[in-house]
Amino acid sequence: MHSMYKRTAAALAASVALAAPVAAELTGELRIFLDTSNPAPRATMEAMIDRFAEQHPGLEIETTVIDREAYKTQIRNFLTADTPDVATWYAANRMKPYVEAGLFEDVSDLWAEPEIAENLASTKGAMTIDGKQWGVPYTYYQWGVYYRKDIFDELGLTEPTTWEEELANCQKIVDSGRACYTIGTKFLWTAGGWFDYLNMRTNGFDFHNQLANGEISWEDDRVKQTFANWKQLIDMGAFVDNHQTYSWQEALPFMVNGEAAAYLMGNFAVAPLREAGLTDDQLDFYQFVSINPDVELAEDAPTDTFHIPANASNKEAAREFLRFAVSADEQTQINNGANLGQLPVNAQSSVDEDKFLQQGFEMLSANSPGGVAQFWDRDAPAEMAKVSMEGFQEFMVKPDNADRILSKLERARQRIYEN
Repeated sequence: MHSMYKRTAAALAASVALAAPVAAELTGELRIFLDTSNPAPRATMEAMIDRFAEQHPGLEIETTVIDREAYKTQIRNFLTADTPDVATWYAANRMKPYVEAGLFEDVSDLWAEPEIAENLASTKGAMTIDGKQWGVPYTYYQWGVYYRKDIFDELGLTEPTTWEEELANCQKIVDSGRACYTIGTKFLWTAGGWFDYLNMRTNGFDFHNQLANGEISWEDDRVKQTFANWKQLIDMGAFVDNHQTYSWQEALPFMVNGEAAAYLMGNFAVAPLREAGLTDDQLDFYQFVSINPDVELAEDAPTDTFHIPANASNKEAAREFLRFAVSADEQTQINNGANLGQLPVNAQSSVDEDKFLQQGFEMLSANSPGGVAQFWDRDAPAEMAKVSMEGFQEFMVKPDNADRILSKLERARQRIYEN
């Protein structure tokens, strides 16, 4: 799905009269490509672009919104032909292929500016390859377990903190005729989230990164233990049936209707759960439980980003837009509970009073000593991420195939990393 709208000087004439003065007059056309196709993110981005346009009346802005899954397959093409001036993408390994291909602009000059260098310091590593920065973050968000508190109350359950408590809770949920977890693995990455948590909780953050970097065999006994832990949940019926036929959105009704008690997902799931009718009295959140007490807790906190394509036509305006997007006020506004419902990247921003954002902020700032991962399909190279997530999905459907799946993944590791 593509959609496009334009903001021009004429269209904004009335609002421009009230706009604050700006340091530089930007002219020409600024083309922005977005993958924020879900309703709340799309509205948030379009409103932010409108605010930027009000400050720059001489600039004509054209915005194109592409369905997120389609965007992933189209990005290389539009970075080489019909190139926009700004494009959304992701941090860490997900941007590496485009950096290595010379398709993303080096924006280290922005990171040398005190406003960005000081206030975005915590995210600099995720934007750095070969000592240079290749974009800016605009939001990040916690992952964790969102659950139906009313169902927990009905069954006399409390938030688990250990693997044993998790399994005991799950058994009671299954015995009540429900699934413990909803999930849709049609687009594979959701299974990657489960692998991230199970592996980081079983073996730790450093091991997880070494596996993502191809330094550890998939047939290592420690990886097998991760899958053995996962199999405990699968064998007890923890997940909804036929999950491989659902997208993550299509899996939401199971939780909304009370057929599943929880969802391991990013905080972006809160808005559609609320829109579907669940109240904050019914919804709550807990950190994924500890499995191996000898490893510190690590979290997934994926970072979404803006980049300037190397072939962009209006790099001056693009740089100004990136500065605007990461400013403290914009970060506070776009990430509040009524908009993205996520966490600001600017240290001078305010965290919304939304209870899930507050819990996520507390978890990431005070209870993730093991480290923060970007997410499996961002931390692992694209080819390895694809084949491994296919394996995760297959395992969730046919857990008895674990040895064959791990053997296949090990062959892929040797082909991808060692040749």
